[in-house]
Amino acid sequence: MREVGKGRARRGASASARTPLSRERVIRTAMAVADEKGSAALTMRAIAEPLGVEAMSLYHHVTGREDILDGMVDAVFGEIDLPPRDTDWKSAMRHRAASARAALKRHPWAIGLMDSRSRPGPATLRHHDAVIGALRAAGFSVPMTAHAVSLIDSYLYGFVLQELSLPFKGAAELNEVTGAILRDMPADAYPHLTELATEHVLKPGYDHADEFTFGLALVLDALHPDEPAH
Repeated sequence: MREVGKGRARRGASASARTPLSRERVIRTAMAVADEKGSAALTMRAIAEPLGVEAMSLYHHVTGREDILDGMVDAVFGEIDLPPRDTDWKSAMRHRAASARAALKRHPWAIGLMDSRSRPGPATLRHHDAVIGALRAAGFSVPMTAHAVSLIDSYLYGFVLQELSLPFKGAAELNEVTGAILRDMPADAYPHLTELATEHVLKPGYDHADEFTFGLALVLDALHPDEPAH
């Protein structure tokens, strides 16, 4: 059985090697490795192995690890929907924020890299230009646009970071974790925590994602255009 497994692995590597190597394949494979193991695990060898090639072969398509990280971040921005043009600015920002949150949850390593790259790619530049353009078209001045983007993204990134750190996924695990915490707490020692858990979190239909929607609405309601719309 061990020899059969090795044979399958060799055949898989051979099939991968027969597919022409490209920059896009290198970047997508690096993203898959990071999705599974985190960006700290990204070495040229770790990326080359699932491609069925030697690490040195990657240098025909990328200049090195930093170039790969640049490409990965640009690919994530490419997965985020641009603000729709056929709606009001708040709806456009909500749509873009929801898409960004979904992309960042698919790629948990991305937040730590999003604003760290000094060579943004075309998808990154297109994304930021579209967000800024949507706000400018709605009547935000240049300074107010900068304030709005900073505020929205700080909330977005912060919420996703919190989500990724939570010890549960989905309502079933949330109920299990919350119930265990309540059982382990001394009776009546933390009445406000108990009240929040029993009267809100453990109620049927509670979804932690609703907290994102509620907070984003507050952020957007606090922002106002300060110029006539273009």
